[in-house]
Amino acid sequence: MTSTGLRTKRNWSWHLSLGWLLLLAAAALLADLFSLPTGPDLLRSNAAPLTPGHLLGTDSQGQDVLRGMLYGARTALLVSIPTTLLASALGTALGVAAGYWGNTRLRIPKHWLGSVAVALIFYIFFAAPANSVLAGWWPWCTAGGGLLLSVALSRFSQWRTTVALPVDSLVSAAIVFLAALPRLLLVVLVATAVTPSVTTLVLLLTLTFWVPTARLIRAEVRRIRWLPYLEAAVALGLPAHQILLRHVLPNCWHVVRTAVPLSLAILISLETTLSFLGVGLPPELPSWGRLLAAGRIAPSCWWLIVFPTIALLLTALSLRRLVAAPEPHSRVLQAP
Repeated sequence: MTSTGLRTKRNWSWHLSLGWLLLLAAAALLADLFSLPTGPDLLRSNAAPLTPGHLLGTDSQGQDVLRGMLYGARTALLVSIPTTLLASALGTALGVAAGYWGNTRLRIPKHWLGSVAVALIFYIFFAAPANSVLAGWWPWCTAGGGLLLSVALSRFSQWRTTVALPVDSLVSAAIVFLAALPRLLLVVLVATAVTPSVTTLVLLLTLTFWVPTARLIRAEVRRIRWLPYLEAAVALGLPAHQILLRHVLPNCWHVVRTAVPLSLAILISLETTLSFLGVGLPPELPSWGRLLAAGRIAPSCWWLIVFPTIALLLTALSLRRLVAAPEPHSRVLQAP
C-alpha cells in the first residue's frame, strides 16, 4: 500500500471515529425525543432483538435494552466529561505549579502559613464534629479567623519573612501515594461509604484521576522551564502569572490535548465497571454497566452483553484514535 493510500485510510478511520462520538453524543442528548417504553414489559421479559416494540430486546425485568443503551450513554457522558475536565484542570494546575516553582522558587510569608495552620486546627476541633453548633458556619469561621490571625502576625517582623514552599515535593508525594493505590479499589471503597449520586462520583473520580495529567504536565514544564525564551522572560522581570499564562500553558496544550481523550476513554470504562459492580450511582439510573450486570442473571440473553460491549469498545477505540489528528493530503508535483 502506497503512502497516499495509507494516509487516506488513516483519515477515514479518524473521521469514522469522530462520527461515532458525535452520534453517541447526539443519542445521549436526544434520548428523550425517542418514543421508547418507559416501564417494564413483564409479558416480554428476556425478549430477543427485533421483537415488536423492542428493537434491541428486553432484559429479565422487561426493561427495553435500546432505552437502556441511550440513557446509559447519557450517564456515561454525564459522569466522564465533567470528571475529565475537572481532573485535567486540577492535574494541569498542580503539574504546572510543581514543574515551574519546584521546591525553592515559591516563597510565601510565614504569617500566611501560621494563619492556615491555626484555621485548620480550628476547623478540626470546633467545626468538624457533626453535632457542633459551628458546623454550618465553618467556612466563614475558618476564613475569618485565618484572615485576622494573618493580619495580627504580620505586625511582627519575624513573621514577615518568607519561607520556600516545597511545591514539587508535595505534589510528587501525592502523585506517588495515589499511583501506588489501586484506583478501582480506592474508588469502590470510598463510593460504598457515601451516598450514591452523580455529583459524589464525579468529585471522587476527580480527586483520584488527576495524577496522569499532573505527571505529564510536570515533566513538560520542567523541560520548558530551562528553554532560552523562558529564561529571557524571567530575566526581564515578567510576573509569574504572565509567564505561566502566556508562555508555559500554551506550550503544554499538546500534552493536555493528548491526555483528555485518553482520560475520557478510561473514565467511561471505569464508570461502566462501577455500575456493573453496583456502586457509585443510584440504582434507578440506567447504565451500560447495569445492562452487562443483567446479563449475568440471564446468560442466554446474549444481547445484554453484546450491545453494551460493542458500544463501549467503539467509544474507547474512537477516543484513542481521536488523539491523532488527520493527516493532510499532499500533492506530488511532477515535472512536465
